[in-house]
This record gives sequence, C-alpha cells and structure tokens, in this order.
Amino acid sequence: MRDMENIGFQILPLKHRVSQNLIDRFHSIATPLLSDNMNRIQGASADLVPMHSNGRLVGSALTVRTRAGDNLLVHKAIDLALPGDVIVVDAGGDMNQAIIGEIMMRLAQKKGIAGFVIDGAIRDSDAFKRKNYPCFAKGATHRGPYKEGPGEINTAITIGNMVVHPGDIIVGDNDGVVAVPQQYSEKILELALAQEKQEKKTFEQIEKGTFDRSWVDETLRQKGCGSV
Repeated sequence: MRDMENIGFQILPLKHRVSQNLIDRFHSIATPLLSDNMNRIQGASADLVPMHSNGRLVGSALTVRTRAGDNLLVHKAIDLALPGDVIVVDAGGDMNQAIIGEIMMRLAQKKGIAGFVIDGAIRDSDAFKRKNYPCFAKGATHRGPYKEGPGEINTAITIGNMVVHPGDIIVGDNDGVVAVPQQYSEKILELALAQEKQEKKTFEQIEKGTFDRSWVDETLRQKGCGSV
C-alpha cells in the first residue's frame, strides 16, 4: 500500500491509454464541436491561449500538479512521457514564475511529446512561436521557476476550471483547449462528427437561402417576449 505521507509529492503510473488510432481521429475535430457535445462545460477557460504560431494540439494527457512557480515534477514528466503525450500542468494559474522555457521545449520536442498545456506562465515565448511547438498557457514572464517540489504526476488536476484525468484526450486549437474523458472518447467523437456533418448542411442551406430561422421567433414567443 502506498505511503500516505507522500500525498502531494508522488509519481503514479498511467494505468490506461486510449489507442493512438483513436487519438488520431481527433486531429480533424474542432474544439467547439467537442465542447458542444459535452454540454459546453468540459473545457478550459479562455485565458489559456496558444503560445505557438499556429496549428493544433492533440494527444493523451500526462497530468502534473505542481506548487506555484516550481517545475521539478514537470522535468520528471518530460522524462516519463511517451511520444504523442501532452503534458498538462496545474500550476495554480500563477503568473509570477514561468513553468517551462526553451530548454524544456526542446527536450520535449526531441522526445516526440505532442505539446504542453500550462495553467500558468512560460518563458522564451519567441522560441515557441519560432519552432511552432504546441503550447497553451496563460502568458509569458521572464522570471524562471524553482525546482524543489512538491507536486504529483498522473493525478486528477484542474486547469482553467476544467478537470483533467490522466489519459484523457487533449485537443487544442485557436478556440482553446478541451479534455475529452477517455472512457467517453469514442462516443464524444461520434457525436462531434455527426454535428460536423449537420453543420455542413446548414452552411449549404445558408448559401442557397433556404435555412429555416423560424425557431428564433418561436423561442421568443414561448418565453413571452413581445414583438412589433
């Protein structure tokens, strides 16, 4: 049995990952489609923004919880991560110290790690743009981190008001970041693809001028809104 005295300073195994084939199928799905099919509540807040130039972030979550301004456990996460993983860091949203910079970015890129999501700050932000290495964070600061701990790896975390469990599928694009719970990932993908197909029909109807907008007046009527 695990020593309970180490709660808050421990490294746990990632017990289950979804298949790479399933993760690959999320590469073409926009975050709004995923968010809509998780009742628009399972997504990070808008202050987690892309720090890279362009492109998407998709992969399996390797989660880290760390003391604000400290990145010791993030260094260990880079050592543990497999190609295609996304290192997701709950740094408490603190902006006083950067959690990662160019050296850690280069280490992660060399290992084939898909990218980072940092609920906090990074530094060397120009390098992330220049290399176009996927990273979402709250912003940048020149002030570097401490390396003392404590922290945890592969525990449930919260970033930007979104709960992330180890192995969840992380998807990030210009609209933000969502975490798809791995146990529901196939169903969420199915629903998102169906919505995407329906939206394409809507776009066609708009172009043809046949899109039915009667729902607007009907909704207003049901809610008792008077109109002229």
